[in-house]
Amino acid sequence: MELDASQAVGKIATSLPGAAAVFRSHGISFCCGGSDSIEVAAEAAGLSPETLVDELQGLVDAASTEAPDGTADLIKHLRTRYHDTHRAELISLIPLAAKVERVHGDHPDAPIGLANLLERIQSDLHSHMHREELMLFPLMERGDHQALTRPIEQMRHEHDVEAGHLAELEHVTGGFHLPDGACNSWRALYAGAKKFADDLVQHMHLENEVLFPRFTGGPL
Repeated sequence: MELDASQAVGKIATSLPGAAAVFRSHGISFCCGGSDSIEVAAEAAGLSPETLVDELQGLVDAASTEAPDGTADLIKHLRTRYHDTHRAELISLIPLAAKVERVHGDHPDAPIGLANLLERIQSDLHSHMHREELMLFPLMERGDHQALTRPIEQMRHEHDVEAGHLAELEHVTGGFHLPDGACNSWRALYAGAKKFADDLVQHMHLENEVLFPRFTGGPL
């Protein structure tokens, strides 16, 4: 994954693990301002574009270090570390979001619409991960490269859809910023939702940048 100052911050934030935290630390919006280039966003934040690119490039260099070398081991890692975790976390996050919206709906910072958004993410991810486990991963484990081109293209497209959901999540929660006096449920919700979002970025990165190129060519 090569970076340059012309790339949009919204795309980087939802595809590079750790980039969202870097942007937040510099006060750079990547939901409403997600179409801004790194160059424009850096200058608006009082940074040199080169400094920001270098900081992000360090994340690129570290992002794939958790990937096992063997394809079968990587697939097992994706299923247990990410697929199973996403399923379990969404089951608890959705009712927690509904509770916070119901109890604090009159608060100006209440994350109205978060439960609905998480339900949409859950539905899309359920279908996406099920098809990976049922069709894509078995083809990869058999080494059937010829049959994988179109399924991988579809998975990449669906990752782009999930990236859009992550941008919505950032917007609805205000970057997971808690208001003063937030209750424990609200705190637990944002902590859990932020972990889920960070995990999903890492999950998609490992597939897009490590697993898929083993069958379609491109950088590993």
